[in-house]
Amino acid sequence: MRGWIFLALVFLCACSGNDTKVEPVQENELVVKGVDISRLPQIEKEGTQFFNASNVAQNFLSILKENGVNTIRLKLWVDPIDGNSGMAEVNEFSTRLRSLGFKLWLTVHYSDTWADPGKQILPKRWKSLSYVQLKDSVASYTQRVVRKLKPDFIQIGNEVNSGFLHPHGKMQDNKQQFIELLKIGSRSVREINKNAKIMIHFAGVKNANWFFEQIKEVDYDIIGLSYYPIWHGKAIDGLAGDLNDLSERYQKEIIIAETAYPFTLGWNDWTNNIVGSEKDLILPDYTATPEGQKKFIERIKQIITTDVNRGIGFCYWGAELVAWRGKEAKDGSPWENQALFDFDFKALPVMEAFND
Repeated sequence: MRGWIFLALVFLCACSGNDTKVEPVQENELVVKGVDISRLPQIEKEGTQFFNASNVAQNFLSILKENGVNTIRLKLWVDPIDGNSGMAEVNEFSTRLRSLGFKLWLTVHYSDTWADPGKQILPKRWKSLSYVQLKDSVASYTQRVVRKLKPDFIQIGNEVNSGFLHPHGKMQDNKQQFIELLKIGSRSVREINKNAKIMIHFAGVKNANWFFEQIKEVDYDIIGLSYYPIWHGKAIDGLAGDLNDLSERYQKEIIIAETAYPFTLGWNDWTNNIVGSEKDLILPDYTATPEGQKKFIERIKQIITTDVNRGIGFCYWGAELVAWRGKEAKDGSPWENQALFDFDFKALPVMEAFND
């Protein structure tokens, strides 16, 4: 997973006339250039057409591939009401992704719906289980996921700042049970596929050091962090120091598991956008323009490759979330101005940041 790329060999002439070799500048190998496009199967079914940077109609995945994306991140829900992001859909989609040469990164929510720091709801099928029974279910479910979907990277939970599988695995009330559930998930992955990389995912940087100290006895490979300026602060130039501290302290590879930035503060449907004000931006350096969006991701890429010793990559969340339901939709996309495609569904300049 690790490699070193020699960028330059520089020779300086000493005063004595002897050549002195200077150590080359080194850069991390960018193992993961990822996007989360969990909703693409649904969007494609509704007939959405995407266009490449030359404004030529092209398959969405082909556009990603040609621009250097090598990893696709997909969320997995246990029993979603509409089937979206359930086992059947993710299995079908992941088979297609593998045929195109993408690596698969699964974020296993252990829920029937969104799991994040504020919401970690037990799957309906597990609600009546005792804690002992829940442990068995987590083990068997995780083994089934790994055996069937064969992920290259797998998260045990999603943004588990507050734990997961509440109330049994709630960090505040049942910390030891939370840690035990993480261990069970990790062990279940190892039993089926020793080559799959296990990730623990924390939202933000604040309190991350405390969190990873609590779970230091868990077996995992990668620290994953979300970084959105609107929620996690605008001190992007301090991000490298925080990431370096975490990766060195816990001797783990580290990745920006989720990030995104707007290319406009405008809108393309009647669904309220999550980012819609200049107060949500990092100004003056990163404006809500196509070039500002590209500059932000290029900075993220620079941080993870050149400023962090064990950085292995980044993932752009919501790359596909254009206003696919039309301009009048009130239940459309709250992420349309942060997608990797503009309001005409044409690939934005930010795509260039994924190329080496």
